[in-house]
Amino acid sequence: MPNPSAPSASVARPASAGRRAFLPIWPWLVVIATVVSAFTIVEGLAGLLIGVMLCALGAAVYTLVTNKPGMMNLPSRAWAGAVLAAALALTVPASMLMDPRQEAPAAAPTTSPEPAAADPEPTAANVPDEREADPASTEDPTTDEPETEDRAPEPETPSPPVSNDPDGRTALALLETIPVKGPAAATGYDRVVQFGESWPDTDGNGCDTRNDILVRDLQDVDRDGSCRVMSGTLVGPYTGKQIAFQRGQDTSHLVQIDHVVALQNAWITGAQQTTYEARVALANDPLNLLAVDGPTNSSKGSSNAASWLPPNKAFRCDYVARQISVKASYGLWVVPPEKEAMQRVLSACPTQPAYASGYDAAPHVEPQAEPEPPVEEPPPAPAPAPQEEPPPPAPEPEHVHFENCTAARDAGAAPVYRGDPGYARHLDRDGDGVGCE
Repeated sequence: MPNPSAPSASVARPASAGRRAFLPIWPWLVVIATVVSAFTIVEGLAGLLIGVMLCALGAAVYTLVTNKPGMMNLPSRAWAGAVLAAALALTVPASMLMDPRQEAPAAAPTTSPEPAAADPEPTAANVPDEREADPASTEDPTTDEPETEDRAPEPETPSPPVSNDPDGRTALALLETIPVKGPAAATGYDRVVQFGESWPDTDGNGCDTRNDILVRDLQDVDRDGSCRVMSGTLVGPYTGKQIAFQRGQDTSHLVQIDHVVALQNAWITGAQQTTYEARVALANDPLNLLAVDGPTNSSKGSSNAASWLPPNKAFRCDYVARQISVKASYGLWVVPPEKEAMQRVLSACPTQPAYASGYDAAPHVEPQAEPEPPVEEPPPAPAPAPQEEPPPPAPEPEHVHFENCTAARDAGAAPVYRGDPGYARHLDRDGDGVGCE
């Protein structure tokens, strides 16, 4: 017989026991619906599964920890374990339904980030604009396959790399990214020790760097074999004048290979802090090399843009842009006067592009016409010598008479010689022609 004083079973049961399992009360139902709807709007079907998974996961963990029904009214921990397993199982279809385009950047880590990477769905309207903004790009923005790896140039390829900076920057904009510092000490500088021998075959095409640059910069090149340049014509970029190159002991020095950023200047503006391999690359980078006439190259020495610029003013923008591109590529800096000189030159050509390291195209130089020799005019006829006027007649000697030698001495005329004014026989008693002796 039941004890009337014992509490009834209905009193001992929790308040939620009267509700059906998995049927949340309306406040929790609103929360669950909001979460699931938000994920569904953002990610579609995958978002729906993610929302359900998160709600189920939260409810299961809560019941397992507290042994309370929670927001999904789970009857027991056993039910909570089953719901937890189901929630974890939902991660598989949800991950498969995620948009694979979100992982595209990780699949091609070697591809430079383009401005369109932030928009996973490029349209036909913005693709031409991107190509115009970056003329150096060879990648088709309408395809997902990274074709740039298939078209990577081999060392022996005859096609020069692009002329513009990969980021499409002007030389002025690139200059602003270069640090400005004072020069370091030139202690320890040695061309061969620090930058390697002249001239190695760094690109592996079988020809040394000097002959590569001569082939690039000269016209009408005549070679002995595949590499050795024997003759050609150079339009010197520093002067604009044509130079006939002829290989020989007494003529080869007339055309020299100049380092646009002199190696000693590179040494005192950061190169001594880089590796030996980087310095050898700098000394043989086609962007930093130009075939020029020997005397002008000697006058430049190791000067920077503040103390030397090409006499050919039409080439100064290109020259300064090359210096800026080299210094930016190899982590060098500029000194304050150097930066001011570069800005002054580029103010006349603000759209001058920067160049990529390895730029191998010959510089474009307009030959300057040789000035015509001045016509020699015949020397003017000498002017007739002025006629000398006859000297004026000598004035008549004044009549001077001395009474005696005392008067002559008082007048300062003694002794008085024959023929002088004041000479008289009575002053010359011995008749020897000298009176008042």
